Amino acid sequence: MKLHSKAPEEATVSYRNPPASGNAINGLGEKDLRRAGYVFHSNVKSGPLPFDKMQEVFRYSYPARMLPMIIQAAWATFRPQGKLSDKRQNVTDAEKMTRQIKEKAQELGAGIVGICELKDEYLVEGEKSKYRFAIALGLPMDREKMLHIPGHTSAMEVQRVYIKASYLTVGLARHIRSLGWPAQGLPVNSSSEYLHIPIAIAAGIGELGKHGSLICKEYGSNFRLTTVVTDLPLVADAPVDIGVDDVCMTCQACSKACPPDAIYSDKQWVRGTKKWYVDFDLCTPYFCSTYGCGICLEVCPWSEPGRGPGLSERLLALRRNNSE
Repeated sequence: MKLHSKAPEEATVSYRNPPASGNAINGLGEKDLRRAGYVFHSNVKSGPLPFDKMQEVFRYSYPARMLPMIIQAAWATFRPQGKLSDKRQNVTDAEKMTRQIKEKAQELGAGIVGICELKDEYLVEGEKSKYRFAIALGLPMDREKMLHIPGHTSAMEVQRVYIKASYLTVGLARHIRSLGWPAQGLPVNSSSEYLHIPIAIAAGIGELGKHGSLICKEYGSNFRLTTVVTDLPLVADAPVDIGVDDVCMTCQACSKACPPDAIYSDKQWVRGTKKWYVDFDLCTPYFCSTYGCGICLEVCPWSEPGRGPGLSERLLALRRNNSE
């Protein structure tokens, strides 16, 4: 796979005097377990954040012709809740309701759907969930347009999917509320108190990759996440093992393609868990200089259309054979 665009070699956005280390805030190197905190790209009123100014530069760096798309994509952020039906549908078969909700989500545009029970660890530090379940939703991006990353073509495709995700979250939450059960659609283009990736992993959408983003069997990394939280009785899915680590432990595609060299070759200790991690202080300035970058997502071998299912099957079979 070859990207159509030539990536700039250096970031053009940076602090003369960096306000803090994002790696320190994220807990890089910490072996004691703790929850995540707000760092960047957040719409939550959590007070001033160290990288607020860089976030503002990023948000206002897009060309004017993309402004309508950005406003549309933010729709779910401003319409997260709504009227709850006075008549609650009694749920006697949670499995049947789960199937119906997944079908509704796909009807509204979701490519992949998973469900998990919410835990406090899926929220930032100091927050508690008001809901019992999370519905994780993945929406694929146009692969051909994303191969132009980084640039206007790929940035507009990301915004198009964010718009679609906004309508999806608002529509699905509204549908659940019409059944008389509380539901809230979460922001799709920014952070909230809920953490999309841990929720999606718990819901069986995919696994964390070396590039710090989710990899799913259906779309690789070429998709975006969104989430709806609810009290509607549902049946939770389980985390999946599709063989991501079997590839990421030896594959160098994303780390070699990353212009700021922000991707670690090995898993790191982060807030008490050893996992894949991307250097915030190296990645974020470049991310803000290139309309959201995303090179690592598209060079990932899992992102080749149609490759994921066969790749996963071969990797898991090889692992089984080696263990016998």
